[in-house]
Amino acid sequence: MPTNPSWILRSYPPAMPSVENWALEDRPIPQPADGELLVKTLWLSVDPYMRGRISPAKNYATGFKIGDLMCGGGIGEVITSESPEFKPGDVVMSDHFGWQPFSVIPAASAKSVTITDAPIQSALSYLGMPGLTAYFALLKTATPKVGETVLISAASGAVGQIAGQIARIKGFDPVAVAGSDEKLEWCRELGYRTGVNHRSSADLVADVATACPEGVDVFIDNTAGPIHDAAMLNLNTFGRVVVVGTIALADRFDQPDIGVRHLRRTLITRARIEGFLLDDHEGEYEIGIADLQSWYKQGLLQTREDVAEGVETVPHAFVRMLKGENFGKQLVKL
Repeated sequence: MPTNPSWILRSYPPAMPSVENWALEDRPIPQPADGELLVKTLWLSVDPYMRGRISPAKNYATGFKIGDLMCGGGIGEVITSESPEFKPGDVVMSDHFGWQPFSVIPAASAKSVTITDAPIQSALSYLGMPGLTAYFALLKTATPKVGETVLISAASGAVGQIAGQIARIKGFDPVAVAGSDEKLEWCRELGYRTGVNHRSSADLVADVATACPEGVDVFIDNTAGPIHDAAMLNLNTFGRVVVVGTIALADRFDQPDIGVRHLRRTLITRARIEGFLLDDHEGEYEIGIADLQSWYKQGLLQTREDVAEGVETVPHAFVRMLKGENFGKQLVKL
């Protein structure tokens, strides 16, 4: 008889999450009600924003309670449809996939995956949330000018690898910050001019200054923490900082973000610091996807995936992603 091993939140992590914060329970395969779909999971996405959802602290996304089934982005095949919009055999994506082989998702949340010239999992990568985040954070929020220096943290990750390539395509000057020399080499292959290894750096401020001799015009901040401080101390007049993620705070998420205060620096540079949420650009998704697809077809976009296999690996993949141990977009294949 088919089983449905499911990951349940067992405890809130006080520091860096560990696999022990979840429990694997064998649950029955759920049955869809009116307006719902039973789907067989093919791919799951684990992303930094989910760290905020396993904390009791206030967050922009609804959090999980202890005992809740973990959910996130995924792609799956429709097994049973209680919606006229979908039929069995359709492949759909949604942000309501459970960390389990079979899930019931609201049909209203599902979008058909009709990709024919790229692997279907690209809908969770450069043609999905990470790619669109890179696109809008860089082009709509930061609005760089041709020739301006764009510093990007977590540059080899799901968002960073796409943001750097868009910067190259648009004639900006992309500079990477990543956690290993191997990742920096990949970034150079993508078109980053140079980069900084933040793990081996003895002086991040000085190393960023060397990599950005004309200063930093735009900083796409996927991490927060000391990299943010180094960028701020190299920021040009009228520089723009787009805060996309705070993964460097994953081990102290519920604590105040205490560090160097940059109010004087912000005043002197007249910098603009703006938080970014992809949902604010929902009405423009089709424009972004069209550009990303066009660049991919032209051979202007590459992407790297870090794939774990099997439902039992999901929390392991999530934790290693938070620690920066992944190389490229972290996915789980079921």
